[in-house]
Amino acid sequence: MIEFKQDKAIYLQLVDRLCDEIILGKYKADDRIPSVREFAVMIEVNTNTVVKTYDYLSAAGIIYTRRGLGYFVAPDACDRIIADRKKHFFEQQLPELFRQMKLLDIDIREVDALWK
Repeated sequence: MIEFKQDKAIYLQLVDRLCDEIILGKYKADDRIPSVREFAVMIEVNTNTVVKTYDYLSAAGIIYTRRGLGYFVAPDACDRIIADRKKHFFEQQLPELFRQMKLLDIDIREVDALWK
């Protein structure tokens, strides 16, 4: 069972988890992912939450269905996820990071030294 954060909808946390697993290679292009029921039991959530998760991923082009066979990872899913996350990082997280750095008077060289 995973611990869910209070500040984000559970289905979106499941979206993040499946996307992480795709990026990390647990599920590759055209691999079958667990059925709604299998995933709900595995994660210990309601099947309706998993349906919402899979609907979101389908609409985003990350997964697709094969009638009677289940859900599968789209051929370009990994590229889509990475592109979307990079966009989010550059548009949302990085500006906030820079704002905090300026507010706290943190020089980019300090960050660079920690990075290395």
